[in-house]
Amino acid sequence: MSDPSRSAAIDAHLARPWAERQRPPPRRCEWPGCDAEGRYRAPRSREELRNYRWLCLEHVREHNRRWDYFAGMSPEEIERHRRADVTWHRPSWRFGVRPADRYFATSFVDPHGILNGHGPRRATREEPRALVMMRRLGLEPGFTLDELKRRFKALAKRHHPDLNGGDRAAEARLREIIEAYRYLLDHRLHA
Repeated sequence: MSDPSRSAAIDAHLARPWAERQRPPPRRCEWPGCDAEGRYRAPRSREELRNYRWLCLEHVREHNRRWDYFAGMSPEEIERHRRADVTWHRPSWRFGVRPADRYFATSFVDPHGILNGHGPRRATREEPRALVMMRRLGLEPGFTLDELKRRFKALAKRHHPDLNGGDRAAEARLREIIEAYRYLLDHRLHA
């Protein structure tokens, strides 16, 4: 009952819907000696997790029973892999040790001299923050943890507001000393 005014393509479309014609032919199970339809995918190897084999239900179950992701890896390699899973195998750094932190560790620079040196001492690009903090406590690079603690205690006693009659300048200086002490401890800059 085809209409002579319609083209053969329209008749073919009506006889067999377009979606059926575009459906790929069924895959065969890739298991040796199996002719069943391969409907289920399984990774080829640990290195090629997104490259799949197509298997029938019986053989994908067999594949899953045999699959051992960590086969052939030593306990150290397995532990390293598990730790890398925490960051999805992407590179990561401890806080404060990335190269970009060198730039951000310094406070802003006042090239026009608007502040005229008022306020706490600021680091410049040539002077990293760690050096400013060491200088606040009167320490040199290579100091030990004991030197840091001794120096902090001495300065804290000297600039404590209770021992200086509630002097606001001594209180501000004590805040700077505490900040420097915490910074040097947190960044483990002692030898």
